[in-house]
Amino acid sequence: MNSKEQFKAIKSFVDHNYRHFNAAVVKDAAQAYVKHINSGGKMFLAMAGAMSTGEIGLTLAEMIRQDKISAISTTGANLEEDIFNLVAHNFYERVPGYRYFTKDDEEALLNRHMNRVTDTCIPEEEAMRRIERILQKYWRKAEKEGKRYFPYELMYAIIRDGVIKEHYQIDPKDSWMIAACEKNIPIFVGGWEDSTIGNVIVADHKRGDLKNLSVIKSGLETMSYLIDWYKETSKKHSVGFFQIGGGIAGDFPICVVPLIEQDLFEEGVRKWGYFCQISDSTTSYGSYSGAVPNEKITWGKLSKETPSFIIESDATIVAPLMFSYILA
Repeated sequence: MNSKEQFKAIKSFVDHNYRHFNAAVVKDAAQAYVKHINSGGKMFLAMAGAMSTGEIGLTLAEMIRQDKISAISTTGANLEEDIFNLVAHNFYERVPGYRYFTKDDEEALLNRHMNRVTDTCIPEEEAMRRIERILQKYWRKAEKEGKRYFPYELMYAIIRDGVIKEHYQIDPKDSWMIAACEKNIPIFVGGWEDSTIGNVIVADHKRGDLKNLSVIKSGLETMSYLIDWYKETSKKHSVGFFQIGGGIAGDFPICVVPLIEQDLFEEGVRKWGYFCQISDSTTSYGSYSGAVPNEKITWGKLSKETPSFIIESDATIVAPLMFSYILA
C-alpha cells in the first residue's frame, strides 16, 4: 500500500468510526481544516512538546510539502530534535519499561550520555554534540562577517550546505525540517534558549568563543518578523491556527493578532480564521494552555465566527491521524 492509499484508508476509517464525543471532534476539526485550505486559507502550525523525537515528521513533512502548512511556531527543542533524529536515528534507544525505572536506572542512562524523553533516549555524542560542533562554526563565522540569523535560518543553512548529509540515518522525506527548508517557510522560535543548542551558544559566549549573543536574533525580533508575515499573508488569505500542546509555541504566536490591532492600532485586522488545539491540559488553576477557545475571543485573537475545536487527547496519536485525513 502506498502513502496515498494509506491516507485514504485512514480517512475512510475515521469517517466511519469517529462519530461521537472526542472522536467526533477529531473528524470535525479535520474536515474544517480541509475546508479552510480548500477555500484558499493558509495554516499556521504551533507545535510544542517533544513531537520531533516522536517522529511527527512521518506525516508532518508531507503536510508541508503539499502546502497544508505555511508557517510554524515551535520550541527550540523541536527545531533541533528533528535534526538530531535525522543524523543519529540508529543510535537512539527505546526503553518501553521506563515507568518502572529506579533512580539508579536513570543514573545509568546519564552515565552513558543517553538523554531520556519518555520512552526514547537521545544519544548525546551522535546527536547533540555532532550538530553542536557544526553550528558553532556557523555562528562564529556569522559574528566575524557581521551577520545575524534567526535560529531556524542556521538549521536551514546546514541542510542547504549539505554538511550533515553524510550523517543522514533516516529517509530525508521523513524529516519535517528538510521539508520546511525545501519550501523555505518561516519557523518562529519564541525562546531558543530553552533548548540544547540554545544552551550551547550561551556557553560559547560565556567561554569567550563568541563575543556577542546578538548574532542570533531575539524573541522580540521574532515577534516583529511574525507581525510582518501575518500582515502580508492575511491580505489575501484567511490564516488558521493549528496548535499541538501548549506553552510558548502556541501562546507566543497567537498574540500577533491582538498586538496588531490593540497595540499597533491598525484597523481591519483579520482574526485567526480557524483554530484547533490538541491538548491534554485542563482549564483548572488558570491554565492558559488549557483555556477553551471562547476565552481567546475576549483577548481579540479569535472571533465568534472562527471554527474552533479542542481535542482532549494525546497529540502523538491524534496529529498523525488528522494529518493523514487531511492529506487524503
